[in-house]
Amino acid sequence: MKRGGGWFRFAFLAPAMGLYGLLFLYPVAQAFFMSLFNWSGLSDNREYVGLKNFQDLAKDKIFVGAIQHNLIIFVGCGIAVLLIAIVVAHLLQGNGRLTKALRASYLLPHMVSMVIVAVMWRFIFNPTLGPVTIIAKALGVKDPPAWLGDTKTALLCVMVAFIWYGFCFYSMLFAAGIKGIPEEIYEAADLDGVRPWQRFRQITWPLLWSIKRMTLTHVAIATMNMFALVQLMTAGGPNRSSEVMLTYLYETGFSNSDFGYATALATVNLVVVLAVAGVINFIYRRNPSGGRDS
Repeated sequence: MKRGGGWFRFAFLAPAMGLYGLLFLYPVAQAFFMSLFNWSGLSDNREYVGLKNFQDLAKDKIFVGAIQHNLIIFVGCGIAVLLIAIVVAHLLQGNGRLTKALRASYLLPHMVSMVIVAVMWRFIFNPTLGPVTIIAKALGVKDPPAWLGDTKTALLCVMVAFIWYGFCFYSMLFAAGIKGIPEEIYEAADLDGVRPWQRFRQITWPLLWSIKRMTLTHVAIATMNMFALVQLMTAGGPNRSSEVMLTYLYETGFSNSDFGYATALATVNLVVVLAVAGVINFIYRRNPSGGRDS
């Protein structure tokens, strides 16, 4: 390494590092600092309480339930999105008319605003006029649940809406991943008489390792930071059955005017997101195909 090379690289990295520190690290540090106070957010009067807000969070059953709901959404939506995205990605590989039609339309759900998605699914799950209720009655269900108004189905309805909104984006990732697999590998497998399922299990699935890691990490971040969909569809109800971390944070900060507790909640939310993303990247730390990490 030539002398002065370190300073040369530092000069190029310094602007990006400065922006990162200003736009991310400083707000995070400020949020943590605010979490050490009892503060309404409406005046300059702040009472220093140390780590009391974090101690209260550990005993807060609503917050613990919200974390569990976030994890349920992550696991359920992660599995569903992975399966649907793989199927759609394979359907996108052909050149027929149906494939072209699918290619032109599969991203439409992701182009719709999250607010519109929430309003649309509220109508779909309407207990009186919604298509789901009408179909359920047509299938012989005498007394369909209120869907969004039922503690047993509210969270599931939110998950269905998220899967519908998100699967197309992840399908695009998997389609690009499949397209990037060299055709020679499949041709060699065909010459060896490998069946379609074996071809998928032994070639396609392992070679999509980096796409799977990226997809699960992105799903984890999206589900742990879910807010608009839940707030607009159920507002965390009924009876906290679909409460997630950020809807509880919003209620605590903006409805109850307890910004100290809300910033403590935001800090823990960040730690949970980092922990889940860290676990996913630990699990996918090694490329099973033996290739370089990408």
